[in-house]
Amino acid sequence: MADEITSILETIGITPETFIVFMIVVIMVVGAIVVIVTTRPILDIYPYLNPIAKVRARKGRLFSEKQITEIVDANNTGEVVNYLRGFPDYAPYLDNYSLDKALDIQLADTYDLIYRIAPKEIKKSFKIMSKKTDIYNIKSLIIAKEVGFNADETRDLLIPSGSMYDNLEALVDSDNITSIVTALDGTEYGSVLEDALPKYEETNMILPLEAALDNYYLKNLLASTEVPADENKQILFSYVGTQVDIANLKLIIRAKEDGLDYNTISSYILSDGYQLREWKLKDLMESQDVSNIVSSLEGTKYANILSDALAEYTEKGNVSVFEKALDSYLAKSANSLALKKPLGIGPIIGYVSKKETEIRNLKIIARAKREANYPASKIMEMLI
Repeated sequence: MADEITSILETIGITPETFIVFMIVVIMVVGAIVVIVTTRPILDIYPYLNPIAKVRARKGRLFSEKQITEIVDANNTGEVVNYLRGFPDYAPYLDNYSLDKALDIQLADTYDLIYRIAPKEIKKSFKIMSKKTDIYNIKSLIIAKEVGFNADETRDLLIPSGSMYDNLEALVDSDNITSIVTALDGTEYGSVLEDALPKYEETNMILPLEAALDNYYLKNLLASTEVPADENKQILFSYVGTQVDIANLKLIIRAKEDGLDYNTISSYILSDGYQLREWKLKDLMESQDVSNIVSSLEGTKYANILSDALAEYTEKGNVSVFEKALDSYLAKSANSLALKKPLGIGPIIGYVSKKETEIRNLKIIARAKREANYPASKIMEMLI
């Protein structure tokens, strides 16, 4: 057999030594391909292993439905605080802050944690999410000056967290909203607020300022998920895109309820959403009323969500029923996305969404418990 192979090689002008070298090269190339193919999934998963372990440990500390029900059954805010003191996620904050502020700081720290542990390929998006605290504090300053709060009352609204807290705390003595906007010149939010300032001065409403901040946040968040190259980025893009759609819908519904036209709020609507594009958003804003907005959503995934809430809106006349329906949908959507990549971004998105929902529900309970004998059944209806 060896003689036959040698004869064939000599016939085609290849020496046995050359053939052996060639075969070694072929084996090495094939081996390299096999190694790449078999290790690529491991390399994709590896950056997520530590973050997944950390968020799963924290996810296990989230409240169950039974525990939420126990908190709802508390007689007052004092009992709510005492209940929460029994859990390490909340006890350290409650030792130093009021209930509402403790909840806000805990959520801010959650955003910061996720940003710090997120793998490099998705870190930018979670860094932007961590800026929610700064935006919240800027809005709080604006609202405080609008209603005439003094420095101490204004300071009490701020969350002592975020990259700009020290700078924003220094503005609690500002004379008015314009002076706050001027003082923020040179920060990433300066030009955003300056552009919206004429609208505020024209309408004497802070909506343009708040909407401009929301638009800036969502625009940057959406941009951070562009060109989704793999499944992790695709899931993140879907999660962020849905947030943009929901923010647009909330703004349009609220504006229509307040009698504002498309031109008034068009600059605060983010046209590059996930499913609702610019032409559709314009169509929604030009609807005759809130009910027609719901009808115009036919064919989108948001139609059934808002249709189910329409009867309650007709009965109560409060657009908050739509906002709750959209918030609930976002939470369910995040949970669904979390299952798609259990060894990737899934657990991270799932934990962030569940933590946001938990904090929101705890704040709803806390507000309700400030009213004597507020029915537990009514509180349960308000929860997401």
